[in-house]
Amino acid sequence: MKRRSVLQGAVAGATGLALPALVRAADDLKELRLDYAYYSPTSLVLKRFGWLEQDLKKDGIEVKWVLSAGSNRALEYLNANSIDIGSSAGLAAVLARANGNPIRAPYIFSRPEWTALVVRRDSPIRTLADLKGKKVAATKGTDPYLFLLRALQTVKLHRSDIEHVGLQHADGRVALEQGRVDAWAGLDPLMAASELDAGSRLIYRNVAFNTYGFLNVREDFLARHPAQVHRVIAAYEQARKWTLANTSQAARILSEEAKVSLEVALLQLKLRTDLSNPLPSAEHVKALQAAAPILTEEQLVKPGTNLNKVIADLVDTQFARAQLGGAAG
Repeated sequence: MKRRSVLQGAVAGATGLALPALVRAADDLKELRLDYAYYSPTSLVLKRFGWLEQDLKKDGIEVKWVLSAGSNRALEYLNANSIDIGSSAGLAAVLARANGNPIRAPYIFSRPEWTALVVRRDSPIRTLADLKGKKVAATKGTDPYLFLLRALQTVKLHRSDIEHVGLQHADGRVALEQGRVDAWAGLDPLMAASELDAGSRLIYRNVAFNTYGFLNVREDFLARHPAQVHRVIAAYEQARKWTLANTSQAARILSEEAKVSLEVALLQLKLRTDLSNPLPSAEHVKALQAAAPILTEEQLVKPGTNLNKVIADLVDTQFARAQLGGAAG
């Protein structure tokens, strides 16, 4: 029996889909489009070694890689049908789905501490309360932006209490270091580079406010090509396990791709990236439920939006269960 037929049968059993539905999908896919991102080191490993290309080539499917500069870009590409699979922060994905982006998340690519609030080395700002009235750079629609809002809330400040400067992550770093903004909601590896290269200081860290790294799939693509989504997840698993076993080599790949020093890449990968739990579960649902109220309080979603339903529709805890049941570690 051909490998594809075996895989499709396995997928049907794992997902509860009938085999005829998969057959009707005809696997007429000619090109699979997915993103890579410096905030997702395993995507860089996967892209570097070409494991997905090697697997899909047998079925005449080409792979197209698109760089995502932030969660907002990945989610925009998904919504515009420019890519089929994209990586973003969990809370950013909730915001996108709540506002009509038809995505599901069947895989967790990391649990990172990839964002914090950053100031220049000589800044007089020491605490969150000192940010009142100050210019703070952050990329809207991303975990750093939502982290900023949640952090402000801990000292009873709101978005209106600061001057938000909307910049993409790399531009936010430059603006901070040049003194054009007072603070920046950073994102690794840019944040780590600013720390190590420019002496920037992290004035507020909270790993619980960093939402997980979600691999999102357009719902229509998931419905038409579930077997291929499983193959992408299998490739990500290969990259995850390789990274865990070869962290220093993975850091070198990150360093080369993101054009940061090896020291910066090691800081991001060894100290701020947890790759131990790739299966979406109640843990991720609960984390998003705890984070979601900020979306309502800051009027980022329509009044009356049922965010618990949005989260339940987003986090697919069943699709990859059979595939990843014993994968963690």
